[in-house]
Amino acid sequence: MRTGRLIALALFVIAMLVAGCTSGSDSNPPEPTTGDWHGAIEVPGRPTQIGVTFTDKGTATIDIPTQGVDSVELKDVRSDRNGVSFAIADVPGDPKFRGEYEQGADQIVGDFRQGGETFRLVLQRGTLPPPVRPQEPKPPFPYKAEDVTYRNGDLAIAGTLTKPEGTGPFPAVLLITGSGPQDRDEELLGHKPFLLIADTLTRAGYAVLRVDDRGVGGTGGKLDDANYTDLSNDVAAGVGFLRGRPDIDPTRVGLLGHSEGGYLAPMVAARPDSGVAFLILMAGPGVSGADVLVEQTRLITTASGAPADAVDKQVRETAELAALLKAGDLAGAKDLVRKQNEAKPAEQRAPESQVTAGITPYLAALVAYDPAPALSALRVPVLAFFGEKDLQVPPGQSEPAMRAALAANPDATVHVFPGLNHLMQPTETGRPDEYSEIETTVSPEVLTYVTGWLTQRVQPK
Repeated sequence: MRTGRLIALALFVIAMLVAGCTSGSDSNPPEPTTGDWHGAIEVPGRPTQIGVTFTDKGTATIDIPTQGVDSVELKDVRSDRNGVSFAIADVPGDPKFRGEYEQGADQIVGDFRQGGETFRLVLQRGTLPPPVRPQEPKPPFPYKAEDVTYRNGDLAIAGTLTKPEGTGPFPAVLLITGSGPQDRDEELLGHKPFLLIADTLTRAGYAVLRVDDRGVGGTGGKLDDANYTDLSNDVAAGVGFLRGRPDIDPTRVGLLGHSEGGYLAPMVAARPDSGVAFLILMAGPGVSGADVLVEQTRLITTASGAPADAVDKQVRETAELAALLKAGDLAGAKDLVRKQNEAKPAEQRAPESQVTAGITPYLAALVAYDPAPALSALRVPVLAFFGEKDLQVPPGQSEPAMRAALAANPDATVHVFPGLNHLMQPTETGRPDEYSEIETTVSPEVLTYVTGWLTQRVQPK
């Protein structure tokens, strides 16, 4: 599911390598190091690109695109004629860098250490080049874009509505993000899948509404405090907003949910008075959140190279945690993750402030949810598709369950795309750490398939 809160627990034991640099001091004037730098932590087979900006006030920040790290403050920043050093706060393994500024080469050379391992790091002057994203839509656009706000009770929800040229009324699609707090573009590691999907469908003749999650951008509230009734009501409010507009055809409003959005979309569409005309489920799970969490833990830790006994141990621990969350025992779940953290070697332990931060009512709702009843109740056209190499919502687990749940629906299509991951990118392994390295945001064959399925059932104006 994003790529979000659900996979965060599955990835908890997978070390996230981060690094940084430093700024000048009185003994080494600021000119040599003040400004922007970039380089790569030389992890064998998986170099990690970083960007560093440091000031003349002895502070520095770091960007790590592959980790979603943006302008994070470094600690223990120091620079003098004898060397450059820094540390990164609140990261397992106590990451630190120590090196030297080489005047003649105008570079900083040293070693990055984390969790007992050492990797070479050479920083060159200049900003880190942005990731190559050839599919990202750029203006001018052949359609209209409007910033909108509507309400679910006291909660204000903000988003962007794109519409084809003309007066309508247009068929419309509301996009629902995956798990965790996400913006209206579902931005992840330099990719903006929902921006691309909205652009594709709007060019094909559909109005598209994409919105910020609770607590993100212009939307109020706090996602951690929400349950699935709250979140499904947010979606229903979006459907009502679209159906109430004169430029939207109220009989042709549908939902496209990615990952966890594939849970919420059927919940809303199965309501007798929902007004939802069709559903598109992109990597939407066909089994409970607990089952997804356990299986993705097994697959991701295995794909990351963990030995079999370590995989088995992590799967057992994840299953224990999922059982507590499913039962609504948040206090027990917090105690469990504390004990699991304390049992790790010191260099692998997460900071105390982070250990229980993800154990929230929202996570409990996600883990406890079973999509089968809502899926089985659907009688509107449904397209559910998966990536063959998805390790977050594995098709081997969800595809058969999805087919079974939709068996009574006269217009249900379930499809698996070969060689694609959870974001519908072409991939070698399906591992989440590849997402940022892949230039493709969403495979063109997926965009073509979805557009073709939709136009066969809901003709644009």
